[in-house]
Amino acid sequence: MTTNSKNWTTLLAPFRSADNTRALIEIMATVVPLVVLWLVLWTLLQVGTVLSSVAFVLLLIPAGGLMVRLFILQHDCGHGSMFKSKVVNNWVGRFLGVFTLTPYDYWRKLHAGHHATSGDLERRGVGDIDTLTVAEYKAKNKTGKLLYRLYRNPLVMFGLGPSYMFLLRHRIPVGAMKEGLTGWGSTLATNAGILIMTLLMIKFAGLDAFLLIQLPIVVLGASIGVWMFYVQHQYEETYWDTRPEWSHENGALQGSSYYDLPKPIMWITGYIGIHNVHHLSSRIPFYKLPNVIKAYPELKEIGYLNFWDSVKCVRLALWDENAKKLISFRDARRLQFASS
Repeated sequence: MTTNSKNWTTLLAPFRSADNTRALIEIMATVVPLVVLWLVLWTLLQVGTVLSSVAFVLLLIPAGGLMVRLFILQHDCGHGSMFKSKVVNNWVGRFLGVFTLTPYDYWRKLHAGHHATSGDLERRGVGDIDTLTVAEYKAKNKTGKLLYRLYRNPLVMFGLGPSYMFLLRHRIPVGAMKEGLTGWGSTLATNAGILIMTLLMIKFAGLDAFLLIQLPIVVLGASIGVWMFYVQHQYEETYWDTRPEWSHENGALQGSSYYDLPKPIMWITGYIGIHNVHHLSSRIPFYKLPNVIKAYPELKEIGYLNFWDSVKCVRLALWDENAKKLISFRDARRLQFASS
């Protein structure tokens, strides 16, 4: 790395400006293909042949990807980087939250906490993946260990977990009482919007279309989104530290990955794989993240992951405070045997 991390705030400042015209273009570039795919899926559902069924299943994948991109638009609204106006950002974010099944105002506050505490070992659990240290895991009883293993199981983490989070957990603001009316108001308003959207879809497209098109798109998008979020912070050489050694800059730069994916996938996931840059400066609009990499290509080397690297991250589950890296349950057992 050729540039000291403390200079990044100044270096990235030119990329932080929002562009209202570009924001509208990005919204249209996401919504129009998603609507078209939805209508194609609805048409295929009416045909009902084997070939149409195969095409139906295959087209659900890009539709789920576009749902992720819709979430990224909402995500940028939450960071104030989509539009120049804070008011416009918030109302567009709330509207998009109806379609992504996310209570925007409540989520925005949690997500801001994630950015503020990323990599801080003493402030884990704020809008991130629950991660135990080796010592914390060893100190748990059998039930505690089993529950943590279940939570970290890929079928739960990327299958049941995302569906539970977006379909059920976001519908009830449990734990939001300390946030005052924001958590409840945001959730209940979003739920009302979802109910209206659902009734309209059922009225005009039918219950079968809602159950076989809309729900699978949301579920698939949720799983893709959680996978992206996971590999952006849960990789072997990620960063965790305690204060006063912890710093926001190190948490952003060393604790967030650069996920190198094919360009079409980078586009459909809103370039969120360029996560180290996003954490360095969350006010940079998502569509400008590739421009940052072109200007400062050395950022690609920090936390670099390709797809096969990311697959290997699935086994990682515990933070080894001595080795300063994430390890697997198997590695933790080896450490225990070595020390006994």
